Amino acid sequence: MNLKKSLLAASSAAVLALTSLAASAQTTDPTVGGAAMYPTKTIVQNAVESPIHTTLVAAVKAAGLVDTLNSKGPFTVFAPTNDAFTKLPAGTVDTLLKPENKDQLVKVLTYHVVSGKYDSKKLLHDIKKGGGKATLTTVEGEPLTFTTDGTTITITDAKGGTATVTTADVYQSNGIIHVIDAVLLP
Repeated sequence: MNLKKSLLAASSAAVLALTSLAASAQTTDPTVGGAAMYPTKTIVQNAVESPIHTTLVAAVKAAGLVDTLNSKGPFTVFAPTNDAFTKLPAGTVDTLLKPENKDQLVKVLTYHVVSGKYDSKKLLHDIKKGGGKATLTTVEGEPLTFTTDGTTITITDAKGGTATVTTADVYQSNGIIHVIDAVLLP
């Protein structure tokens, strides 16, 4: 019984630490890839300034999602970096960016978007409330599963692939961006 209490106490302490980090993140405008992010700008306006999201921005443009991600929202975007896209099999990005593959590209991109505002504090709350995991349905229509090891938030996609949130709580005028280190696949 003492081991169980110790594990619960450690888990609670880790969640409190992450919650504290999330709260402090809300008070500053973080940088992403060295570029300042401004809560008065939209998701797209900030993303185009990020040097580590050029592939994502090109994909959003090719998919015709600029107007959507500039709209009122709110949206929570799990934004893969350029390095995340390079982890995909060779030729995948080039294939997805072809006009004839626009429907598949839209499906992949909208799988990284959830309606509503889910900052790290809310995600951690939902994970704790869900007994160690939370599930959110993406704009694409399929679920993402969220877990934490006490120091990071991990996202598992429908195919079992995982991504880690590397920069949380980048607030936008129409939502929130969380930078992730892998591309999620429906």
